Amino acid sequence: MPDMPLVICIQGPTASGKSELAERLALEFDGEIVSADSMQIYRGMDIGTAKMPVGERRVPYHCLDILDPGQPYSAALFQRDARRAFAEIAQRGHVPILCGGTGFYVRAALDDLQFAPGEQQDNPLRQRLSQLLANEGEQALYELLQREDPESARIVHPHDVKRVMRALEMHAEGESYAQRKQAFRSISPLIPNVKIALSVDRELLYEKINRRVDLMVSNGLVDEVKGLLDQGFRTGLTAPQAIGYKEIVAYLDDETALGEAIELIKRSSRRYAKRQMTWLRSERDVHWISCDTGITQQVFETAADIVREATGD
Repeated sequence: MPDMPLVICIQGPTASGKSELAERLALEFDGEIVSADSMQIYRGMDIGTAKMPVGERRVPYHCLDILDPGQPYSAALFQRDARRAFAEIAQRGHVPILCGGTGFYVRAALDDLQFAPGEQQDNPLRQRLSQLLANEGEQALYELLQREDPESARIVHPHDVKRVMRALEMHAEGESYAQRKQAFRSISPLIPNVKIALSVDRELLYEKINRRVDLMVSNGLVDEVKGLLDQGFRTGLTAPQAIGYKEIVAYLDDETALGEAIELIKRSSRRYAKRQMTWLRSERDVHWISCDTGITQQVFETAADIVREATGD
């Protein structure tokens, strides 16, 4: 993309303080934030995704609240939306700041990734696979992948429905998910960027996650889920990636106690943070900043110095 400004990218595991640091940098460098969170794109899913409340946002945000829960979206669509936001921010003379924990969305926005048509919009095959999932469950979908593309099946978790489905779609298009994943590591950046990643001691991070979940519940997570169910968004709330929502739905359906649902949210969030860190450790050209005690002035100044060095300011 010609004449694109440098994008500041803030990454880190859930509850590490990404949003706070991104806002402070946006205020310092006249920036606007582009969210790279695959769940914060959904309207009404606010408390459970730790979305910055509208009244507390001190800078403009993009790629938030663009769909109703359950509507299809993809990294390919995010690539389109994020790059459009980068261009519009640059036209205003501001600095794009990409912030979020969905690693593949970050790579899609910044790197020279090319997506097949099936990844950009819904398609008949996806509808058939979705019907198979609804009728026969996750195992049937995974067994189909094992028969059609055993190499890809070996590297996709049976319960990762989204990737199982995508691997089947790619196989139908004559591609291999396994081979694409291997090639993915060597894809070069397209958008100039500087990446800053936050690291937190694991035990401290887990404590932060547990406290955040308790705060979500006290702030009205159960009522938020009730309201979304009343609006007919059950499918979106029970999706495998909807941490914090599917567990509360199970509680509201009398399948579990509230205390158990809360503990499940904490456990799932901790596991998600672990996956995020694994992803980030494999990324290249990342400036790591330790923030065990939160986004202190020292953490902010370190990040600001990294940005100034990258931009030549």
